[in-house]
Amino acid sequence: MTENGQSVRPLAATVAEAVSRSLSAALPAAAAGIGPLVRRSDHADFQSDVALPSAARLGTPPRAIADTIAGHLNADVIASARVSGPGFVNITVTDRSIWSQVAARADHERVGVGRPLTGERIVIDYSSPNVAKQMHVGHLRTTIIGDALARVLSFLGATVIRQNHLGDWGTQFGMLIQYLDEHPAARQQADADTPIEALDRLYRQARQKFDADADFADRSRSRVVALQSGDPATTAVWAGLVTASQRSFQALYDRLGVLLTPQDVSGESTYNGFLDEVAAELTRLGVAVESEGALCVFSAGSTGPDGKPVPLIVRKSDGGYGYAATDLATLRYRVQTLAATKILYVVDARQAQHFELVFAAARRAGWLPDAVEAIHVPFGTILGADGKPFKTRAGSTIPLAELLDSAVDRARKVLTEKAPDLDADTLEAVAEAAGIGSVKYADLSGSRIKDYAFDVDRMVDFTGDTGVYLQYAHARIRSILRKVPAAAPVVDPGLPLHPAERALALLLDEFARAVTDVAETLEPHRLAGYLYALAQAFTTFYESCPVLKAEDPAVRQNRIALCELTGDTVAQGLDLLGIAAPERI
Repeated sequence: MTENGQSVRPLAATVAEAVSRSLSAALPAAAAGIGPLVRRSDHADFQSDVALPSAARLGTPPRAIADTIAGHLNADVIASARVSGPGFVNITVTDRSIWSQVAARADHERVGVGRPLTGERIVIDYSSPNVAKQMHVGHLRTTIIGDALARVLSFLGATVIRQNHLGDWGTQFGMLIQYLDEHPAARQQADADTPIEALDRLYRQARQKFDADADFADRSRSRVVALQSGDPATTAVWAGLVTASQRSFQALYDRLGVLLTPQDVSGESTYNGFLDEVAAELTRLGVAVESEGALCVFSAGSTGPDGKPVPLIVRKSDGGYGYAATDLATLRYRVQTLAATKILYVVDARQAQHFELVFAAARRAGWLPDAVEAIHVPFGTILGADGKPFKTRAGSTIPLAELLDSAVDRARKVLTEKAPDLDADTLEAVAEAAGIGSVKYADLSGSRIKDYAFDVDRMVDFTGDTGVYLQYAHARIRSILRKVPAAAPVVDPGLPLHPAERALALLLDEFARAVTDVAETLEPHRLAGYLYALAQAFTTFYESCPVLKAEDPAVRQNRIALCELTGDTVAQGLDLLGIAAPERI
């Protein structure tokens, strides 16, 4: 097996997988095919309740089946097995099997994680800010969650196609371009080098005039027609707005450390040429029908609060197209041209019904085959300390850059207090990594569907469930390892395990499961929670088990191996969340 042209060592089975195989082999023949149902347990290393579903098939009491299983487990892996309750098998594994797994994972380029998603092509739609407007707090969650999912799915072997569906088309651009045309001083400010803050200000001025002046609104709509028909002068101004906006967005993406690049941009304008075709095909197929002058799709079961069917409006009564038509054209393109096997839309929870209607329409049109999954990945809202949506005192939405600045400023202050000897350059680099990491971890450490409060003081804390705590844990491990010779430690699998070594090693064994859990549930907090537990287990291990001062050289080597594997696992896990893992803090 190779990766990036380099040989990759084959994976060894995890301890949990070895236990599962031993249980499967010990099952009575008539119960073959029933999964071993192995999980970690507070009563032993692992527990299995496989005897319970086996009992119905065999017509035998579950405790009797459990006794039979316990007596036929692989002694190389299982140190002891006892039956409890109605038929649970509590299993303690051998110290040798645990140390052997530590050695195998420490020697593996991917810390023991395989590539089970090889062959899948997954499109992830995330971030999607609007041209000529600053990215604000509302864009934070889609960007961070989408990026974490892109990283995890790619790491597990999927071909991930990132799509940044910019809002770069529609009435708002006719409005803004018309305003620039009628205000020469403003027009001189707006070109490809214009800061996004200036464009945002001009956009708000244009919106005020559009709402207050009906004649200006009519001229703006005419400008939309000019844009859609490819008028050179109008298109040139539009292109400058897009270029200036993309430059601003990319600067924020780079600062956030997300994977999005200009090559991932596929804005609404990309699909403008397909909208007539989409409407015509939906009509021909009988999926879309005329309703009050508009072209609509009605899907069974989709009703509003009044009980009436909710239409997906493909084409408005004035002949214009909205988000529905663009989203249908986009979905069709992603299936037919990008050959997606799965499409993820990381968009806030308020759009749930919209995507339900779009997916249903695409299924009926045959554009979304049963073999292709289209999934809305919703998320909650960022709240302020008052429990309300996070905004400025004036009630406006907070620019994302200001939000990041506040976290970095707080990290700088904390680091100045905790590490006064840091030189200025190191302080700035670490403060940036800690501040940005704290924002990302706060978002990813809870279930994405839940709201969470943006509390900088809590985020940038070296204790508790924070990104800075994990970064510090990683830096602490690297500090220990800098004091050891460069040669890789040689693990002696024959040594007995200290309870803290055992707890840490068995948690390290679960890393691959934590990563695949994210892929299966699309919930990055499962990996964040795992990493926090791992950092805590390492702290307990380090306080209980001397590493560099261990008297027995073999014990020292084994503990150094545990440190190395923990450091590599934390670093890999943080990278999958898009969080930097500084070597020093």
